[in-house]
Amino acid sequence: MDPIGDDLLRIIRPEIGYREGPGRHSKFGEWYAANVVQDPQYETAPWCAMFVAWAAERAGVQQYVGQFAWTPSQARWFETNGAWSRTPEPGALVFFDWSGGKDIKGIDHVGVVESVEGGTIHTIEGNVDRVWLKRKTRDQSKVVGYGLPRKVKEQLAKKDDTAPQQSGRIEVRPALAPASTTLTDASGTLPVSMETAVVAGLLTFVLGTSFVLSRLRPRVSAGRHRRRNGRAERRTGGGSRGGASLFPAGASEQDRAGGPKTLRVSRPDWAHEPYRADRPRSVTGLAPETPAPKTRALETPAPEAEARRAA
Repeated sequence: MDPIGDDLLRIIRPEIGYREGPGRHSKFGEWYAANVVQDPQYETAPWCAMFVAWAAERAGVQQYVGQFAWTPSQARWFETNGAWSRTPEPGALVFFDWSGGKDIKGIDHVGVVESVEGGTIHTIEGNVDRVWLKRKTRDQSKVVGYGLPRKVKEQLAKKDDTAPQQSGRIEVRPALAPASTTLTDASGTLPVSMETAVVAGLLTFVLGTSFVLSRLRPRVSAGRHRRRNGRAERRTGGGSRGGASLFPAGASEQDRAGGPKTLRVSRPDWAHEPYRADRPRSVTGLAPETPAPKTRALETPAPEAEARRAA
């Protein structure tokens, strides 16, 4: 007999004759509710599968038998693990559909095969007649299939053996040179030096910082220059905006050609120096001028006006 099945039957046999308590309460449901799902409603639930889970835990083979309360889920678990069979053997779990169906979704009940005689199986089952744990002799007309704990163990062993060879796993291999480590994967991709990665990262950071700072630096327009009446004028952008203009807005062509009788110098809006009316201001080639009160425009009297004032 399979050692796993033998251990399972060794725990099950002394329980033959057990009967559930009042209100459909069973010790197997009580154990399952407290140790597997932490839900008290399982204390009075149908307990054929919970009885098998209890016995597997006592025998130390729960990883090969499972711990289920819903029989279709347990059968599907065996199928997923490559341990589903149509052939009975001692120690196997047997799953029944009382309607005679062969689909896992229709399973109603589970027990453990104790022995096999031709087409007849001898089982130990819980929740028989809704209350008993007892031996049963059955034909296989209602059997959907068998779960084989030994097959689960074999599949788990194969997975453990193949785990280190899974593709895509990153390995750290011995360094090729002092203070350097090479990373490579199982597919044989080109190794990358840790030193190279660090240097590349620092270079990228420096270049990125320089680019950001250059974008934040203010730009100053160089402006344009032209000659007028022997003097150089500097124009920036659109005339008087952003700098002082030699001619006020609306000046005549005569004023622009021969020079204005009254010269107005506007103070730029963006000038940081506080305005002081008592400070004389001058323009190249003209006498110092005194600013008029309550205005930021400065005027220089023409010679004719000066002569009339003297008279």
